[in-house]
Amino acid sequence: MEKHTDQEQISADAGSKADMSDFPNLRDEEGAPLYEVVKRYIWQAIVMGKWPTGTVLPAENELAIHFGVSVGTIRKSLTALTSEGVLMRRRKTGTVVTGWAPLHNLRYFFQYFRLHDKEGELVHSKTHLLDYQRGEANEDEATKLQLGDNREVIRLHRLREVSGIKAMHEWMVLPAARLQHFPEASQLPELLYQYLLKDHGLRVAAVRETVSAQLANEEDCQLLELQAPHAVMVIDEISFDQTAVPIVLAHHRASTDYFSYINEIR
Repeated sequence: MEKHTDQEQISADAGSKADMSDFPNLRDEEGAPLYEVVKRYIWQAIVMGKWPTGTVLPAENELAIHFGVSVGTIRKSLTALTSEGVLMRRRKTGTVVTGWAPLHNLRYFFQYFRLHDKEGELVHSKTHLLDYQRGEANEDEATKLQLGDNREVIRLHRLREVSGIKAMHEWMVLPAARLQHFPEASQLPELLYQYLLKDHGLRVAAVRETVSAQLANEEDCQLLELQAPHAVMVIDEISFDQTAVPIVLAHHRASTDYFSYINEIR
């Protein structure tokens, strides 16, 4: 049997044209630096399989025109992704997808919660909002979020579903004072961490997690369609922004019958 190295396989696959139909024009984009926004869209196309291994990216000029940004912004995004191993530069071919996307890297925490199937493949979950409240933080929330005089918080209860399977439900608490014009329930974006980055410039720079196993309670059994007695994985988490200030307090409860949670430290 003839064997090929990864680089040879990329070379053999190279040539498929990158589809940019879902990419926006960022001329009026506000919030996060434009190169980070471009980088996010490119990485999303790769990790979700739209741009598979061997895909040749459009030229920098073409990308710049499509996104409505400068060539320098595009170059900075591509350089960052190349340094992370997501892309590689090939003479006479151009910039090519390597297939080595760092799925578990913290810098992409805002984009994908780290649920994987039993084969280790990243899965994309769909969220359903179960409850939305505004109110005063309790003592535990105020302490963990380091709230001052303004103790108003936004509380979300969401259910995550993967291919029709109820995988996880979660409570998230956010400081209202830092999130002016936070959308109402009907307008709440599905990708919350992406929204925080894009609209408020708040990047998750660190996460402190506590993982434990507990017996499913009545609510777990109802929402996750479990039969008691049944174990669930519990993840308590505090996310910090670039200035080491807490921005999200979260409590996740998940069934591990079909999925696992992978956290890779780099």
